[in-house]
Amino acid sequence: MFAVPSFVWATGDAFGAQSTVSPSLVKLARDGVPWFVAVLVVTGFLKLFGAVVGIGLTRPRGSRISRLMVFCGGGAATLLTWHGGLFVIHGVLVEAGAVSVEPDLAALTGWYLYLWGPWFVLGGLAFAGATALHVRQRDDRCKLRLYGAVGALGALVLSLASTATGIG
Repeated sequence: MFAVPSFVWATGDAFGAQSTVSPSLVKLARDGVPWFVAVLVVTGFLKLFGAVVGIGLTRPRGSRISRLMVFCGGGAATLLTWHGGLFVIHGVLVEAGAVSVEPDLAALTGWYLYLWGPWFVLGGLAFAGATALHVRQRDDRCKLRLYGAVGALGALVLSLASTATGIG
């Protein structure tokens, strides 16, 4: 379900985005800007892959698959929690008057603070919990914890780099 909006918006339909997403992003989707459509489609497929990883973490797997699931689960937990946390922190700062936003974005602050941010944080915590439970059920816990930590660290570096460059 989480992937559906990405694919819908990639078609140029802004259903559900007009009042909850930045107007500049809605315009890019409506105008069918090729690079942005590609980002939306890739994002949709990443969300579908996340569903596969989440489902994969629910049952014992072979060593290779288990390592891949834990690596991806640690990365997903970090990416989602970081992304949602940024939304929440920014929203709190805007609501407190410590940070200002452009007038056309002011109405969106509540959506990011109360819906999108917590939703991403909860998703990240769900991945963290599923990954931890998966690791706990395995005999090779130490090795799996290393894969999870590498996935989480890689995701954190990616997130910091994208935030620093203004991409994410």
